[in-house]
Amino acid sequence: MRRNKHQKLLLIKQYARKIHGIMNLYTMAITLFLVMNALGNVPVFISSLQHIKPKRRAWVIIREALFAFAILATFVFAGHAIMKGLQIIPSALSISGGIILFIIALRLIFPAANVKEEKPEGEPFLVPLAIPLFAGPATMATIILMTNQAPDETWLVVSALSIAWFASVAILLAGSILSKYLGKRGIIAIERLMGMILMTISIQMLLGGIQQYFHLAH
Repeated sequence: MRRNKHQKLLLIKQYARKIHGIMNLYTMAITLFLVMNALGNVPVFISSLQHIKPKRRAWVIIREALFAFAILATFVFAGHAIMKGLQIIPSALSISGGIILFIIALRLIFPAANVKEEKPEGEPFLVPLAIPLFAGPATMATIILMTNQAPDETWLVVSALSIAWFASVAILLAGSILSKYLGKRGIIAIERLMGMILMTISIQMLLGGIQQYFHLAH
């Protein structure tokens, strides 16, 4: 009887860990997807690639996305070492990460007026599509924060990054279709909704950092 109870308790604990892992993966993937802001970058990608042949555009998007993934994956594995080297405490990173995400959320909800920029001739390479549009400073900071929160679960951050990356690439590849059917107003409306979700996550992150710093009880 005792063995059966012990086995049942072990199974319950294993199940609880799996559920916790799934929820963490879901939260991380959603956060990274929102920070990458693929939908908001659709007009920029279309504008940057309009002089390139349609058959070539998909390859350029995938190539730039792969560059971005490689850069972000480097931060997954080097994030903890960067924090140690700079002697940054986890609570400080959580608070600063929350502030950064809050600013990004504000920009999504209240976008700035369009500024005309000079477009480089030829095919874009690394800049500006891979960096900073796809793999921007905010995404890098978010990944470092996630690796710090789950130092023994690097696979979880890599999985979340992969999910967010695939979803973002799919949106960018279908950018022309989305832009055509949703229109500017539709994209702005969805972008603002994403901003509201991201704002909630940023406040939670900020409060978590403050709670950790002052050793407050849950």
